[in-house]
Amino acid sequence: MTQSPPEDPLSLGQKLVAVLEGGRRTSTYKLATILALLDLAVESVPEHPDDAVDIDLDALSERVLAMYWRQIRPIEGVQIRQSSDGRSAILAIVETLRTSTGIRERVGSPAGAEAADPNGYREAVEAIKVTLVRYPLQLLQRVNNAEYECFLYNDSWMNTTSLRIIENDHGNAIRLLPGVANALARLAPLLRPAFQLAWITDVRRMNAWLQEDGPDLAAHLFGSDRISLTRVRDVLREGFGSRCFYCDRTISDVPQVDHVLPWSRVPIDGLANLVLACRRCNGDKSDLLPIPDHHHRAMARGQATLDELASSINWPSQYRRAESAARGIYATTPAGTPMWCAAKNVRLSSRADFAW
Repeated sequence: MTQSPPEDPLSLGQKLVAVLEGGRRTSTYKLATILALLDLAVESVPEHPDDAVDIDLDALSERVLAMYWRQIRPIEGVQIRQSSDGRSAILAIVETLRTSTGIRERVGSPAGAEAADPNGYREAVEAIKVTLVRYPLQLLQRVNNAEYECFLYNDSWMNTTSLRIIENDHGNAIRLLPGVANALARLAPLLRPAFQLAWITDVRRMNAWLQEDGPDLAAHLFGSDRISLTRVRDVLREGFGSRCFYCDRTISDVPQVDHVLPWSRVPIDGLANLVLACRRCNGDKSDLLPIPDHHHRAMARGQATLDELASSINWPSQYRRAESAARGIYATTPAGTPMWCAAKNVRLSSRADFAW
């Protein structure tokens, strides 16, 4: 094992894809880990692109927990396998937490689980953290037993299940090598759909009964749960009225709940990233990145107000996360990117759009 700074972002992305394509995957853990790393890289873009960045292992474990929390509900009465042998330590941890809290919703994070059972939630995060360090994080940069280069972070200490070693000796964090966080954030819009497709392919391989023309597996694994989002419609209407957030027209039919920062970019279901929209604006915006002004206005509703409304329905607010994700997205999006201004109004961005 050697260690060297990354080349350009494209080279780093090619290495990561090569490892995931060339390595043997017997579970979806590697894919969950890299998707969580992409999210945290976007939210941790440093002021200077070449800086190293520490990724808190509790935060990483919570993101992985949130992914599997969404996916653990059965499809057509059957819980899907996420490993070749049908055993999955992380899914068992998540199911234990769901049972102890009695929370069954499929929202972007295990809403209310920490409040309902703080000790159980903490134990789940620690158990997932040990699993991540022992397996996917230790294997994410290598193909089988061949010589390999650390191009994301130093993994030489990771052959451990000791929380003392993880938390005390290594600060409960992995340090992304210089330039890696910025590179991953820039590559996230390209890498995310590729890794999600690999995940879908793996799950189909592990579940022979899931045919191509069967249930919508992509929506089950990664889609925003529109049924769950109906819970926030009334509280948004109560807090901010029945006008479209984008065009300010009164919504005559049932308001639609829209992610200001597109779900395809960052899976944030917190109230801070949700607004009411008319059918025309919501459909026209789709997955386009909005101009920064829309995000700023969403944040200007106020953290205290959003936190209070979210708490009233036991829903996450995720104000700081939405703020950090927006900063990372706009800081790493290249000029010339199509940006949504209003219905039938899309323009190419300039560098001035991304000054934060």
